[in-house]
Amino acid sequence: MGEKSSKSGNQIVEQSIEDLQRRYQKLHTKKIQAETQRDGAKNRLDDLKQQARDKYGTDDLAELQRKLDEIIAENARKRTKYQDDLDKIEKELAAVEAKFAETSSIQANSVTARR
Repeated sequence: MGEKSSKSGNQIVEQSIEDLQRRYQKLHTKKIQAETQRDGAKNRLDDLKQQARDKYGTDDLAELQRKLDEIIAENARKRTKYQDDLDKIEKELAAVEAKFAETSSIQANSVTARR
């Protein structure tokens, strides 16, 4: 296959032209695969940028981050308001239930007193 020869004290392997062509072909195949992956990633990035422009009006990462921060803050405000509203409803319902229980108790006592 290959012969060994000495060159400046280092052992090197001399390869045949066929071995070199096989090595080149492997490297060429890897290059094509890498380019294909790169092109696919670029196309995907272009698609995502277009989606961002369509949906948010920009594909600028800093602007998208700012918009995301705004959305997160707005969601937090809405969640807090929703929780406060539910707390208020529960408090008012408890007051109505207490009033109803009190009224029912008074009515029951007046019916019992009449007998």
